[in-house]
Amino acid sequence: MAKSLSYFLARRYISQKKNTGFASFISASSTIGIALGVAILILVLSAMNGFERALAQHLLSVVPHAELVSVNEPINYWQQQVNNAKQQPNVVAAAPLIKVQGMLQYKDKLKGIELSGVDVEQEQHVSAISTYMVAGDWQHLLKENSIIIGQAIADKLGVSVGEQLQILLPPMRQEVDVKRQFNAMSKRNATVVGIYKFGGEIDAQQAFISLSQGQDIMHYEPHQVQTIRLAVEQVFDAAKVAKQVAYKTDAYVYIYDWTYSQGHLYNDIQLVRMVMFIVLVLVIAVASFNIVSTLIMAVNDKKSDIAILKTMGARSRTIMMTFILQGLRNGLVGTLIGGVVGTVLALNLTDIARFLESFLGAKLLSGDVYFVDYLPTEVNSADIYLTVCTALLLTLVATVYPAWRATKVDPAQVLGQV
Repeated sequence: MAKSLSYFLARRYISQKKNTGFASFISASSTIGIALGVAILILVLSAMNGFERALAQHLLSVVPHAELVSVNEPINYWQQQVNNAKQQPNVVAAAPLIKVQGMLQYKDKLKGIELSGVDVEQEQHVSAISTYMVAGDWQHLLKENSIIIGQAIADKLGVSVGEQLQILLPPMRQEVDVKRQFNAMSKRNATVVGIYKFGGEIDAQQAFISLSQGQDIMHYEPHQVQTIRLAVEQVFDAAKVAKQVAYKTDAYVYIYDWTYSQGHLYNDIQLVRMVMFIVLVLVIAVASFNIVSTLIMAVNDKKSDIAILKTMGARSRTIMMTFILQGLRNGLVGTLIGGVVGTVLALNLTDIARFLESFLGAKLLSGDVYFVDYLPTEVNSADIYLTVCTALLLTLVATVYPAWRATKVDPAQVLGQV
């Protein structure tokens, strides 16, 4: 009965048209503020989810999930090591790799790069780099003295497919003459057989040669390699899977996973998510506590009604619930509007960003700087529930004090002044 009376009174007070002017402005601003806060929070969380998905599906499609790098001696009989790694749980693929730091020279231009010697066939199982070729062909890497470079490297040096450049390499350990203070860099000629364009720093740093060329540079035997690359089912389990594979390897190896090279991106995404969540929750809190002003004015306006209700035997709980329900109305409306608007915008965020890019004639995200050239989005129902529940909880908290103040109205004092 008390709950029904509270609901009836709250609905009647809300439907009354007496609240005009400043009170109506405060009430409307609290509703709009909650709606904006909820909508923007859903948008931000969806964008962060999109960046996290892009990191896992796009960037980590070419960045190794995990690597087992030899400590002192090369890894022997790499074919057997690769086959053993593939048999381990959660390992999708494995491939050999030789990495060398060096420079590329074309005429009077130089560019520092990381040179990767890869098995042309097996590399395609652990990396999608072959799908980003914009000139030449990945299979041409099988040709003698061939090299595939990124678009940024090609632009820096001013080379195209078919042109020849020089690879400058530091002296390997076997080549170092301890009697000489300085050792000249070794030079090798290579022909550009392909150019890839992935975006970000990878284009400007990574070049590929065949595994046999890498073995020749490092003075390895055909069965020796420096690194075993792994592709795993769940990228966030890469460290654990790499350790399991390393324990089954009969070579001394360092264990690396993608978090060593790209983990800062994931940490940045999580940091932005946390900061934006806190900031926008505070925005919702400020909007919610505008309800305090609205309800206090409502309580002052309804003092005579409260006094009459008390003299008729209404309990304090009934009066308190009346004003709580009245205040929750703003929170419910604002949360509903913000949730619907935020979800619709989040679902179409990528298209909206592309429209703005075409309208403004500028890129919001540059592929030369970031690992994606579009604004990704992924709507997660858990984020929507969290946002809605947070907004409603803050609204409920904001209604408690004014509703409690209503229960402290003294009927004798109020009715004695009438």
